[in-house]
Amino acid sequence: MKKPDNLILVIFGATGDLTSRKLIPAIYSLQEQDLLPERFELIGLGRTEITSDIFRQMMEEAIVNYSGEEVDSKENVQKFLANISYRKIAYDNQEDYRNLGTFISQRCSTLDIGNNLIFYMATPPSLYELIAGNLASAGLTKQDSGFRRLIIEKPFGYDLESGIKLNNTLHRLITEDQIYRIDHYLGKETVQNLLVTRFANGIFEPLWNRNYIHRVEITSAESIGVEDRGSYYDSSGALRDMVQNHLLQMVGLTAMEPPSSLDADAIRNEVLKVFQSFQPIKESEVPGQVIRGQYTGSRIRGEAVPGYRHEKNVNIHSRTETYVAMKFFINNWRWGGVPFYIRTGKRLPTRVTEIVIHFKPTPHHLFQRVVGNRSGNQLIIRIQPDEGILLKFDMKEPGAGFNVKNVNMDFHYKDLADVRVPSAYERLLFDVMEGDSTLFSRDDEVEMAWKFVEPVQRAWKNNPEIKIYGYPAGTWGPEISNSLIEGDGLSWRYPCKNLADEELYCEL
Repeated sequence: MKKPDNLILVIFGATGDLTSRKLIPAIYSLQEQDLLPERFELIGLGRTEITSDIFRQMMEEAIVNYSGEEVDSKENVQKFLANISYRKIAYDNQEDYRNLGTFISQRCSTLDIGNNLIFYMATPPSLYELIAGNLASAGLTKQDSGFRRLIIEKPFGYDLESGIKLNNTLHRLITEDQIYRIDHYLGKETVQNLLVTRFANGIFEPLWNRNYIHRVEITSAESIGVEDRGSYYDSSGALRDMVQNHLLQMVGLTAMEPPSSLDADAIRNEVLKVFQSFQPIKESEVPGQVIRGQYTGSRIRGEAVPGYRHEKNVNIHSRTETYVAMKFFINNWRWGGVPFYIRTGKRLPTRVTEIVIHFKPTPHHLFQRVVGNRSGNQLIIRIQPDEGILLKFDMKEPGAGFNVKNVNMDFHYKDLADVRVPSAYERLLFDVMEGDSTLFSRDDEVEMAWKFVEPVQRAWKNNPEIKIYGYPAGTWGPEISNSLIEGDGLSWRYPCKNLADEELYCEL
Protein backbone atom coordinates (compact mmCIF):
# COMPACT_ATOMS: atom_id res chain seq x y z
CA MET A 1 0.00 0.00 0.00
CA LYS A 2 1.30 3.43 -0.98
CA LYS A 3 2.23 5.65 1.94
CA PRO A 4 0.61 9.07 2.36
CA ASP A 5 2.55 12.21 1.50
CA ASN A 6 4.79 13.70 4.20
CA LEU A 7 2.80 15.78 6.69
CA ILE A 8 2.51 17.35 10.13
CA LEU A 9 -0.48 16.41 12.30
CA VAL A 10 -1.50 19.07 14.81
CA ILE A 11 -3.85 17.97 17.61
CA PHE A 12 -5.78 20.59 19.57
CA GLY A 13 -6.78 19.20 22.99
CA ALA A 14 -3.77 16.92 23.04
CA THR A 15 -3.88 16.27 26.80
CA GLY A 16 -7.49 15.04 26.70
CA ASP A 17 -8.93 11.52 26.84
CA LEU A 18 -9.68 11.30 23.13
CA THR A 19 -6.04 11.83 22.25
CA SER A 20 -4.76 9.32 24.81
CA ARG A 21 -7.39 6.62 24.37
CA LYS A 22 -8.00 6.72 20.64
CA LEU A 23 -5.78 8.96 18.51
CA ILE A 24 -2.28 8.15 19.75
CA PRO A 25 -2.84 4.34 19.84
CA ALA A 26 -4.28 4.54 16.32
CA ILE A 27 -1.38 6.59 14.95
CA TYR A 28 1.14 4.31 16.64
CA SER A 29 -0.58 1.31 15.06
CA LEU A 30 -0.24 2.96 11.65
CA GLN A 31 3.48 3.25 12.29
CA GLU A 32 3.67 -0.43 13.20
CA GLN A 33 2.00 -1.30 9.90
CA ASP A 34 4.41 1.00 8.02
CA LEU A 35 1.51 3.20 6.91
CA LEU A 36 2.68 6.56 8.22
CA PRO A 37 4.37 8.98 5.81
CA GLU A 38 8.13 8.67 5.38
CA ARG A 39 8.44 11.98 7.21
CA PHE A 40 5.84 12.56 9.88
CA GLU A 41 5.59 14.92 12.84
CA LEU A 42 2.91 15.25 15.52
CA ILE A 43 2.46 18.51 17.42
CA GLY A 44 0.22 18.40 20.48
CA LEU A 45 -1.49 21.60 21.60
CA GLY A 46 -3.33 22.31 24.80
CA ARG A 47 -3.94 24.78 27.58
CA THR A 48 -1.96 22.70 30.08
CA GLU A 49 1.52 23.93 30.98
CA ILE A 50 3.75 20.87 30.37
CA THR A 51 7.01 20.19 28.55
CA SER A 52 7.36 18.08 25.43
CA ASP A 53 9.20 15.46 27.50
CA ILE A 54 6.26 15.13 29.89
CA PHE A 55 3.86 14.96 26.95
CA ARG A 56 5.90 12.15 25.40
CA GLN A 57 5.74 10.25 28.69
CA MET A 58 1.95 10.67 28.72
CA MET A 59 1.71 9.40 25.15
CA GLU A 60 3.95 6.42 25.94
CA GLU A 61 1.54 5.46 28.72
CA ALA A 62 -1.35 5.87 26.28
CA ILE A 63 0.28 3.46 23.82
CA VAL A 64 0.89 0.86 26.53
CA ASN A 65 -2.56 1.18 28.14
CA TYR A 66 -4.87 1.69 25.17
CA SER A 67 -3.30 0.16 22.08
CA GLY A 68 -5.40 -2.99 22.47
CA GLU A 69 -2.38 -5.05 21.49
CA GLU A 70 0.76 -5.98 23.37
CA VAL A 71 3.55 -3.51 22.71
CA ASP A 72 6.52 -5.71 21.88
CA SER A 73 9.19 -3.21 20.94
CA LYS A 74 10.33 -0.35 23.17
CA GLU A 75 12.55 0.72 20.28
CA ASN A 76 9.50 1.25 18.05
CA VAL A 77 7.76 3.24 20.78
CA GLN A 78 10.78 5.50 21.18
CA LYS A 79 10.97 5.94 17.40
CA PHE A 80 7.35 7.08 17.46
CA LEU A 81 7.81 9.41 20.42
CA ALA A 82 10.83 11.07 18.76
CA ASN A 83 8.43 12.65 16.25
CA ILE A 84 6.20 14.21 18.92
CA SER A 85 6.34 17.64 20.54
CA TYR A 86 4.02 19.79 22.62
CA ARG A 87 3.16 23.48 22.82
CA LYS A 88 0.93 25.36 25.19
CA ILE A 89 -1.72 27.47 23.47
CA ALA A 90 -4.52 29.81 24.49
CA TYR A 91 -7.28 29.03 22.01
CA ASP A 92 -8.47 32.65 21.92
CA ASN A 93 -5.00 34.23 21.54
CA GLN A 94 -4.21 35.05 17.90
CA GLU A 95 -0.55 35.68 18.72
CA ASP A 96 -0.23 32.04 19.82
CA TYR A 97 -1.44 30.94 16.38
CA ARG A 98 1.06 33.17 14.61
CA ASN A 99 3.80 31.68 16.79
CA LEU A 100 2.45 28.21 15.96
CA GLY A 101 2.71 29.04 12.26
CA THR A 102 6.34 30.13 12.70
CA PHE A 103 7.13 26.94 14.63
CA ILE A 104 5.50 24.76 11.96
CA SER A 105 7.46 26.52 9.21
CA GLN A 106 10.69 25.91 11.09
CA ARG A 107 9.86 22.21 11.55
CA CYS A 108 8.92 21.83 7.89
CA SER A 109 12.26 23.34 6.87
CA THR A 110 14.38 21.48 9.42
CA LEU A 111 12.84 18.08 8.70
CA ASP A 112 12.34 18.62 4.96
CA ILE A 113 8.81 17.40 5.59
CA GLY A 114 6.95 19.46 2.99
CA ASN A 115 4.07 21.78 3.83
CA ASN A 116 1.10 19.46 4.33
CA LEU A 117 -0.87 20.03 7.54
CA ILE A 118 -3.76 18.22 9.24
CA PHE A 119 -5.47 19.91 12.20
CA TYR A 120 -7.45 17.66 14.56
CA MET A 121 -10.02 19.29 16.89
CA ALA A 122 -9.97 16.98 19.93
CA THR A 123 -11.68 19.76 21.88
CA PRO A 124 -15.21 20.60 23.02
CA PRO A 125 -17.36 21.50 19.97
CA SER A 126 -17.84 25.01 21.38
CA LEU A 127 -14.23 25.76 20.37
CA TYR A 128 -14.45 24.65 16.71
CA GLU A 129 -15.38 28.03 15.25
CA LEU A 130 -12.90 29.90 17.46
CA ILE A 131 -9.95 27.65 16.59
CA ALA A 132 -10.80 27.51 12.87
CA GLY A 133 -11.11 31.30 12.75
CA ASN A 134 -7.75 31.84 14.42
CA LEU A 135 -6.08 29.26 12.15
CA ALA A 136 -7.43 31.12 9.13
CA SER A 137 -6.33 34.50 10.52
CA ALA A 138 -2.81 33.15 10.95
CA GLY A 139 -2.79 31.92 7.33
CA LEU A 140 -2.59 28.27 8.39
CA THR A 141 -5.57 27.11 6.32
CA LYS A 142 -4.31 28.39 2.95
CA GLN A 143 -3.36 25.64 0.50
CA ASP A 144 -0.68 27.55 -1.38
CA SER A 145 2.11 24.98 -1.23
CA GLY A 146 0.48 21.94 0.36
CA PHE A 147 -2.83 20.64 1.61
CA ARG A 148 -4.63 21.82 4.74
CA ARG A 149 -7.23 19.51 6.32
CA LEU A 150 -9.41 20.03 9.36
CA ILE A 151 -10.89 17.13 11.37
CA ILE A 152 -13.77 17.79 13.74
CA GLU A 153 -15.57 15.39 16.07
CA LYS A 154 -19.32 15.16 16.54
CA PRO A 155 -21.62 16.71 17.54
CA PHE A 156 -21.66 18.97 14.48
CA GLY A 157 -23.88 21.56 16.06
CA TYR A 158 -26.53 21.28 18.75
CA ASP A 159 -29.60 21.48 16.51
CA LEU A 160 -30.49 22.43 12.92
CA GLU A 161 -29.83 26.13 13.43
CA SER A 162 -26.45 25.66 15.11
CA GLY A 163 -25.48 22.95 12.60
CA ILE A 164 -26.12 25.33 9.70
CA LYS A 165 -24.29 28.14 11.53
CA LEU A 166 -21.23 25.91 12.11
CA ASN A 167 -21.14 24.89 8.44
CA ASN A 168 -21.51 28.48 7.25
CA THR A 169 -18.77 29.69 9.58
CA LEU A 170 -16.36 26.98 8.46
CA HIS A 171 -17.15 27.61 4.78
CA ARG A 172 -16.18 31.25 5.18
CA LEU A 173 -12.79 30.13 6.42
CA ILE A 174 -12.04 26.95 4.45
CA THR A 175 -13.57 24.91 1.65
CA GLU A 176 -15.84 21.92 2.20
CA ASP A 177 -13.29 19.52 0.75
CA GLN A 178 -10.88 20.54 3.53
CA ILE A 179 -13.33 19.51 6.28
CA TYR A 180 -13.43 15.96 7.62
CA ARG A 181 -16.36 15.40 10.02
CA ILE A 182 -15.35 12.23 11.75
CA ASP A 183 -17.88 9.59 12.83
CA HIS A 184 -15.91 6.67 14.24
CA TYR A 185 -18.82 4.29 13.61
CA LEU A 186 -18.24 4.69 9.87
CA GLY A 187 -14.62 3.63 10.35
CA LYS A 188 -15.60 0.21 11.64
CA GLU A 189 -14.79 -2.60 9.26
CA THR A 190 -18.26 -4.13 9.42
CA VAL A 191 -19.98 -0.86 8.48
CA GLN A 192 -17.84 -0.70 5.36
CA ASN A 193 -18.49 -4.38 4.70
CA LEU A 194 -22.20 -3.54 4.61
CA LEU A 195 -21.64 -2.06 1.15
CA VAL A 196 -19.86 -5.23 0.00
CA THR A 197 -22.53 -7.49 1.48
CA ARG A 198 -25.23 -5.59 -0.37
CA PHE A 199 -23.69 -4.81 -3.71
CA ALA A 200 -21.30 -7.73 -4.30
CA ASN A 201 -23.72 -10.59 -3.57
CA GLY A 202 -26.47 -11.59 -5.94
CA ILE A 203 -28.28 -13.48 -3.18
CA PHE A 204 -28.91 -10.29 -1.20
CA GLU A 205 -29.26 -7.30 -3.52
CA PRO A 206 -32.39 -8.59 -5.36
CA LEU A 207 -34.07 -9.07 -1.97
CA TRP A 208 -33.03 -5.71 -0.51
CA ASN A 209 -36.36 -3.94 -0.89
CA ARG A 210 -39.95 -3.64 0.29
CA ASN A 211 -41.03 -6.81 -1.56
CA TYR A 212 -38.94 -9.09 0.65
CA ILE A 213 -38.00 -7.14 3.79
CA HIS A 214 -40.53 -6.76 6.59
CA ARG A 215 -38.57 -4.32 8.77
CA VAL A 216 -35.10 -3.04 9.51
CA GLU A 217 -33.81 -2.74 13.07
CA ILE A 218 -30.64 -0.97 14.20
CA THR A 219 -29.42 -1.12 17.79
CA SER A 220 -26.48 0.62 19.42
CA ALA A 221 -26.33 -0.35 23.08
CA GLU A 222 -23.83 0.55 25.78
CA SER A 223 -23.49 -1.23 29.10
CA ILE A 224 -21.75 1.69 30.80
CA GLY A 225 -23.40 4.79 32.23
CA VAL A 226 -22.26 8.37 31.65
CA GLU A 227 -19.13 7.80 33.82
CA ASP A 228 -17.23 11.12 34.10
CA ARG A 229 -19.10 12.78 31.18
CA GLY A 230 -22.12 13.79 33.24
CA SER A 231 -21.94 17.54 32.58
CA TYR A 232 -21.55 17.04 28.80
CA TYR A 233 -24.14 14.32 28.53
CA ASP A 234 -26.76 16.17 30.56
CA SER A 235 -26.71 18.96 27.97
CA SER A 236 -26.73 16.53 25.06
CA GLY A 237 -28.64 13.28 25.57
CA ALA A 238 -28.95 10.17 23.44
CA LEU A 239 -30.80 11.87 20.57
CA ARG A 240 -27.98 14.32 19.90
CA ASP A 241 -25.17 12.06 21.02
CA MET A 242 -26.09 8.96 19.00
CA VAL A 243 -29.22 9.16 16.86
CA GLN A 244 -28.55 12.28 14.78
CA ASN A 245 -25.15 11.03 13.68
CA HIS A 246 -24.16 7.39 14.24
CA LEU A 247 -27.53 5.70 13.83
CA LEU A 248 -28.81 7.79 10.93
CA GLN A 249 -25.53 7.29 9.07
CA MET A 250 -25.98 3.52 9.44
CA VAL A 251 -29.55 3.86 8.18
CA GLY A 252 -28.19 5.74 5.16
CA LEU A 253 -25.68 3.02 4.29
CA THR A 254 -28.26 0.28 4.83
CA ALA A 255 -30.94 1.91 2.67
CA MET A 256 -28.92 3.66 -0.06
CA GLU A 257 -29.10 2.89 -3.76
CA PRO A 258 -26.04 1.46 -5.53
CA PRO A 259 -23.55 4.30 -6.10
CA SER A 260 -22.25 4.92 -9.61
CA SER A 261 -18.71 4.33 -8.31
CA LEU A 262 -16.73 4.07 -5.08
CA ASP A 263 -15.88 7.76 -5.33
CA ALA A 264 -16.51 9.59 -2.06
CA ASP A 265 -19.15 11.94 -3.42
CA ALA A 266 -20.92 9.14 -5.31
CA ILE A 267 -21.43 7.23 -2.05
CA ARG A 268 -22.31 10.30 -0.01
CA ASN A 269 -24.79 11.46 -2.67
CA GLU A 270 -26.73 8.23 -2.23
CA VAL A 271 -26.71 8.55 1.57
CA LEU A 272 -28.03 12.09 1.21
CA LYS A 273 -30.89 10.85 -1.01
CA VAL A 274 -31.91 8.49 1.79
CA PHE A 275 -31.93 11.35 4.30
CA GLN A 276 -34.00 13.43 1.89
CA SER A 277 -36.51 10.57 1.66
CA PHE A 278 -37.11 10.27 5.42
CA GLN A 279 -40.81 10.67 6.14
CA PRO A 280 -40.94 13.66 8.49
CA ILE A 281 -42.11 13.01 12.03
CA LYS A 282 -44.58 15.72 13.03
CA GLU A 283 -44.42 17.14 16.55
CA SER A 284 -47.86 15.67 17.26
CA GLU A 285 -46.60 12.23 16.18
CA VAL A 286 -43.54 12.18 18.43
CA PRO A 287 -45.19 10.44 21.46
CA GLY A 288 -46.31 7.56 19.24
CA GLN A 289 -43.09 7.17 17.21
CA VAL A 290 -40.31 8.09 19.63
CA ILE A 291 -39.79 6.64 23.10
CA ARG A 292 -37.31 8.23 25.48
CA GLY A 293 -36.07 6.77 28.69
CA GLN A 294 -33.64 7.33 31.53
CA TYR A 295 -31.91 4.62 33.54
CA THR A 296 -32.74 4.29 37.22
CA GLY A 297 -30.87 2.74 40.11
CA SER A 298 -30.66 -1.03 40.10
CA ARG A 299 -28.50 -3.98 41.04
CA ILE A 300 -26.39 -5.70 38.40
CA ARG A 301 -24.87 -9.02 39.41
CA GLY A 302 -25.48 -8.08 43.03
CA GLU A 303 -23.76 -4.69 42.78
CA ALA A 304 -25.70 -1.47 43.33
CA VAL A 305 -25.70 0.81 40.27
CA PRO A 306 -26.82 4.45 40.59
CA GLY A 307 -29.53 5.94 38.45
CA TYR A 308 -28.72 8.63 35.92
CA ARG A 309 -29.91 11.46 38.15
CA HIS A 310 -27.46 10.37 40.83
CA GLU A 311 -24.44 10.31 38.53
CA LYS A 312 -21.67 12.89 39.01
CA ASN A 313 -22.40 16.35 37.49
CA VAL A 314 -25.98 15.42 36.53
CA ASN A 315 -28.96 17.54 37.58
CA ILE A 316 -31.02 15.66 40.19
CA HIS A 317 -34.17 16.70 38.31
CA SER A 318 -32.75 16.02 34.85
CA ARG A 319 -35.07 14.98 32.03
CA THR A 320 -32.21 14.22 29.68
CA GLU A 321 -32.79 10.96 27.86
CA THR A 322 -30.27 8.11 28.13
CA TYR A 323 -32.38 5.92 25.84
CA VAL A 324 -34.16 6.57 22.55
CA ALA A 325 -36.21 4.19 20.41
CA MET A 326 -37.71 5.46 17.18
CA LYS A 327 -39.88 4.21 14.34
CA PHE A 328 -39.92 5.94 10.96
CA PHE A 329 -40.28 5.34 7.21
CA ILE A 330 -38.31 6.08 4.06
CA ASN A 331 -40.54 7.33 1.28
CA ASN A 332 -39.03 5.99 -1.91
CA TRP A 333 -39.58 3.12 -4.35
CA ARG A 334 -37.24 0.70 -2.61
CA TRP A 335 -38.46 1.17 0.96
CA GLY A 336 -42.04 2.44 0.78
CA GLY A 337 -44.04 0.99 3.69
CA VAL A 338 -41.06 -0.71 5.40
CA PRO A 339 -40.66 0.47 9.01
CA PHE A 340 -37.19 1.31 10.26
CA TYR A 341 -36.60 0.93 13.99
CA ILE A 342 -33.58 2.39 15.74
CA ARG A 343 -32.66 2.41 19.41
CA THR A 344 -29.73 3.38 21.55
CA GLY A 345 -29.17 3.62 25.25
CA LYS A 346 -26.80 3.59 28.17
CA ARG A 347 -26.76 1.05 30.99
CA LEU A 348 -28.26 -1.63 28.79
CA PRO A 349 -27.31 -5.28 29.37
CA THR A 350 -24.43 -5.36 26.92
CA ARG A 351 -22.29 -3.36 24.51
CA VAL A 352 -23.48 -4.17 21.03
CA THR A 353 -24.14 -2.43 17.73
CA GLU A 354 -25.91 -4.36 15.00
CA ILE A 355 -28.13 -4.01 11.96
CA VAL A 356 -30.92 -6.58 11.66
CA ILE A 357 -32.70 -7.18 8.35
CA HIS A 358 -35.99 -8.99 9.04
CA PHE A 359 -37.21 -10.72 5.90
CA LYS A 360 -40.88 -11.31 5.23
CA PRO A 361 -42.22 -14.76 6.12
CA THR A 362 -43.41 -17.20 3.51
CA PRO A 363 -47.00 -16.54 2.42
CA HIS A 364 -48.23 -19.82 3.90
CA HIS A 365 -46.93 -21.52 7.05
CA LEU A 366 -46.78 -25.07 5.75
CA PHE A 367 -44.60 -26.32 8.55
CA GLN A 368 -44.93 -26.16 12.32
CA ARG A 369 -42.52 -23.83 14.05
CA VAL A 370 -41.06 -24.40 17.47
CA VAL A 371 -43.25 -22.60 19.99
CA GLY A 372 -41.98 -19.15 20.82
CA ASN A 373 -39.85 -18.73 17.72
CA ARG A 374 -41.54 -16.41 15.27
CA SER A 375 -38.54 -14.39 14.19
CA GLY A 376 -38.28 -15.88 10.69
CA ASN A 377 -35.30 -15.17 8.45
CA GLN A 378 -32.86 -12.51 9.66
CA LEU A 379 -29.57 -11.13 8.39
CA ILE A 380 -27.66 -9.69 11.34
CA ILE A 381 -24.69 -7.46 10.63
CA ARG A 382 -22.72 -7.13 13.87
CA ILE A 383 -20.78 -3.84 13.96
CA GLN A 384 -19.28 -4.36 17.43
CA PRO A 385 -18.08 -6.32 19.29
CA ASP A 386 -17.33 -9.72 17.72
CA GLU A 387 -17.67 -8.19 14.26
CA GLY A 388 -19.31 -10.40 11.67
CA ILE A 389 -22.48 -11.47 9.89
CA LEU A 390 -25.16 -13.92 11.03
CA LEU A 391 -27.88 -15.43 8.83
CA LYS A 392 -30.86 -17.04 10.60
CA PHE A 393 -33.02 -19.46 8.67
CA ASP A 394 -35.31 -22.45 9.28
CA MET A 395 -34.37 -26.13 9.26
CA LYS A 396 -36.25 -29.32 10.04
CA GLU A 397 -35.69 -30.79 13.47
CA PRO A 398 -34.45 -34.39 13.36
CA GLY A 399 -37.12 -36.98 14.03
CA ALA A 400 -40.71 -37.60 13.09
CA GLY A 401 -42.86 -34.85 11.63
CA PHE A 402 -41.91 -31.47 10.21
CA ASN A 403 -41.07 -29.41 13.23
CA VAL A 404 -39.02 -26.37 12.21
CA LYS A 405 -36.17 -24.83 14.17
CA ASN A 406 -34.38 -21.54 13.56
CA VAL A 407 -30.62 -22.09 13.03
CA ASN A 408 -27.62 -19.86 12.44
CA MET A 409 -24.99 -19.58 9.75
CA ASP A 410 -22.38 -17.10 10.85
CA PHE A 411 -19.07 -15.50 9.99
CA HIS A 412 -16.79 -13.72 12.46
CA TYR A 413 -13.88 -11.50 11.49
CA LYS A 414 -11.89 -13.09 14.30
CA ASP A 415 -12.00 -16.36 12.35
CA LEU A 416 -9.64 -14.76 9.84
CA ALA A 417 -6.66 -15.52 12.04
CA ASP A 418 -4.13 -14.02 9.65
CA VAL A 419 -6.09 -10.82 9.06
CA ARG A 420 -5.94 -7.93 11.49
CA VAL A 421 -9.07 -5.81 11.87
CA PRO A 422 -7.96 -2.16 12.17
CA SER A 423 -9.56 0.15 14.69
CA ALA A 424 -12.00 2.75 13.42
CA TYR A 425 -9.63 5.64 14.14
CA GLU A 426 -6.78 3.89 12.33
CA ARG A 427 -8.83 3.65 9.16
CA LEU A 428 -10.23 7.17 9.39
CA LEU A 429 -6.94 8.89 10.21
CA PHE A 430 -5.27 7.07 7.33
CA ASP A 431 -8.11 8.16 5.02
CA VAL A 432 -7.61 11.81 6.02
CA MET A 433 -3.89 11.50 5.29
CA GLU A 434 -4.81 10.07 1.87
CA GLY A 435 -7.47 12.74 1.26
CA ASP A 436 -10.28 10.16 1.04
CA SER A 437 -13.52 11.63 2.44
CA THR A 438 -15.79 8.63 1.71
CA LEU A 439 -16.38 7.75 5.36
CA PHE A 440 -16.84 11.33 6.57
CA SER A 441 -20.09 13.28 6.82
CA ARG A 442 -20.69 16.03 4.30
CA ASP A 443 -22.28 19.37 5.20
CA ASP A 444 -25.62 18.64 3.49
CA GLU A 445 -25.87 15.22 5.18
CA VAL A 446 -25.38 16.79 8.59
CA GLU A 447 -28.03 19.42 7.97
CA MET A 448 -30.58 16.90 6.66
CA ALA A 449 -30.02 14.70 9.72
CA TRP A 450 -30.63 17.68 12.00
CA LYS A 451 -33.74 18.57 10.00
CA PHE A 452 -35.11 15.07 10.59
CA VAL A 453 -34.66 15.08 14.38
CA GLU A 454 -35.65 18.74 14.84
CA PRO A 455 -39.40 18.01 15.36
CA VAL A 456 -38.47 15.53 18.09
CA GLN A 457 -36.28 18.13 19.79
CA ARG A 458 -39.08 20.72 19.57
CA ALA A 459 -41.72 18.33 20.87
CA TRP A 460 -39.66 17.38 23.92
CA LYS A 461 -38.87 21.03 24.59
CA ASN A 462 -42.37 22.43 24.07
CA ASN A 463 -44.51 19.65 25.53
CA PRO A 464 -43.62 18.73 29.12
CA GLU A 465 -46.43 16.18 29.06
CA ILE A 466 -44.43 13.86 26.80
CA LYS A 467 -43.27 11.11 29.10
CA ILE A 468 -39.76 10.01 29.87
CA TYR A 469 -39.78 6.42 31.07
CA GLY A 470 -37.50 4.96 33.68
CA TYR A 471 -35.78 1.65 33.13
CA PRO A 472 -33.60 -0.18 35.64
CA ALA A 473 -29.91 -0.15 34.79
CA GLY A 474 -29.04 -3.49 33.21
CA THR A 475 -32.29 -3.90 31.27
CA TRP A 476 -33.22 -3.27 27.65
CA GLY A 477 -34.91 0.04 28.18
CA PRO A 478 -38.54 0.99 28.85
CA GLU A 479 -40.98 -1.86 28.24
CA ILE A 480 -43.21 0.50 26.27
CA SER A 481 -40.60 0.61 23.49
CA ASN A 482 -41.86 -2.84 22.43
CA SER A 483 -45.11 -1.15 21.41
CA LEU A 484 -43.28 0.52 18.50
CA ILE A 485 -42.82 -2.83 16.72
CA GLU A 486 -45.82 -3.50 14.50
CA GLY A 487 -47.08 -7.07 14.26
CA ASP A 488 -48.56 -9.69 16.55
CA GLY A 489 -45.90 -11.35 18.68
CA LEU A 490 -43.05 -9.25 17.27
CA SER A 491 -40.46 -7.42 19.36
CA TRP A 492 -36.92 -6.08 19.28
CA ARG A 493 -34.09 -8.55 18.92
CA TYR A 494 -32.37 -9.08 22.28
CA PRO A 495 -28.76 -10.26 21.91
CA CYS A 496 -28.67 -11.16 25.61
CA LYS A 497 -30.94 -11.13 28.63
CA ASN A 498 -31.44 -8.46 31.26
CA LEU A 499 -28.75 -8.25 33.90
CA ALA A 500 -30.65 -6.26 36.50
CA ASP A 501 -31.75 -8.00 39.67
CA GLU A 502 -35.01 -6.09 39.59
CA GLU A 503 -37.53 -5.77 36.76
CA LEU A 504 -39.55 -2.79 37.96
CA TYR A 505 -40.30 -0.10 35.40
CA CYS A 506 -41.57 3.34 36.24
CA GLU A 507 -42.51 6.64 34.66
CA LEU A 508 -40.34 9.60 35.61
